[in-house]
Amino acid sequence: NRTPYRVWVSEIMLQQTRVETVKPYFENFIAKFPTVEALADAAEEEVLKAWEGLGYYSRARNLHRAAREVKASYGGRVPDTLEDISRLAGIGPYTAGAILSIAYDKPEPAVDGNVMRVFARLLLLEDDIGKPKARNKISELVRQAMPQERAGDFNQALMELGATICLPRSPHCLTCPVFDYCLARKEGVQELLPVKGKPAQPRPVELVVAVIRRGDRWLINKRPAQGLLAGLWEFPMFEQEHRLGDAEWLAAQTEARLGLTVAVEEELPPVQHTFSHIAWHLRVFRCDWLAGEPTAETARFVSSEEWGKYAFPVAHSRILAHLVQSGLFPAAHA
Repeated sequence: NRTPYRVWVSEIMLQQTRVETVKPYFENFIAKFPTVEALADAAEEEVLKAWEGLGYYSRARNLHRAAREVKASYGGRVPDTLEDISRLAGIGPYTAGAILSIAYDKPEPAVDGNVMRVFARLLLLEDDIGKPKARNKISELVRQAMPQERAGDFNQALMELGATICLPRSPHCLTCPVFDYCLARKEGVQELLPVKGKPAQPRPVELVVAVIRRGDRWLINKRPAQGLLAGLWEFPMFEQEHRLGDAEWLAAQTEARLGLTVAVEEELPPVQHTFSHIAWHLRVFRCDWLAGEPTAETARFVSSEEWGKYAFPVAHSRILAHLVQSGLFPAAHA
């Protein structure tokens, strides 16, 4: 089904995410928001909840923002020109090329990591594909090679070639349909290409999490509207620069920042989660509420029945999973 909206949603979901992981999310998302208008009219909280677990939540917020723009400026029809579609939030050169070629059969290149690897080997390119200059160069080469018709098939064939045959390690050269034309294979250097600089190691961040229970309600806090995991909900979490007496330090932070007096009862299993640039190391403590009301506007106590309305980062979903496993949180509402 190559309708522009479905192609758009699938391409956004597939950014930095495996196909098998995306499939159930895609079907659920399309069922909830079957059209651009349905997505545009939805509340952001609802969109983030449907995206929960996929990660890179800025993709969901940009998709939502862009859907509202498409409804307002283009009558609900996804633009079919490079100039217009590139104006939409979250749509860069690759996504624009994918939508225009697959949905509209426009001869626009869609250069992802697979395509860069194929062309680097095919033409023996030694440019560092991590640099924008190399991506632009390969995009132009793809454009020159692209037929005027069946552009979408051509782009998808290149992606599929990279995903199934021209693999990063141990490429299947003997079954490759462009075996005879591959300059890297002729030189025997196919496994040395493409050239890619080493990414920086994620910076470790020490965090302490307070899982605060008040009867049948739990305290959650909304992350800032900008930045990492913007707008998602989490158990209150504080960055710790030095390893102090964690329980006492956490109780003091909870009172100072949230206006709550708590008793720190036990330490739960730690959680680690790595992003592209930072690595979270979470120490988690179960706490009982003793006194006070949340002074932060972003914090609130919610019941287990209300839990399903809120979207949480993966790391905090793991904390919840432990609470369920321990019998502290009802599984039916997790």
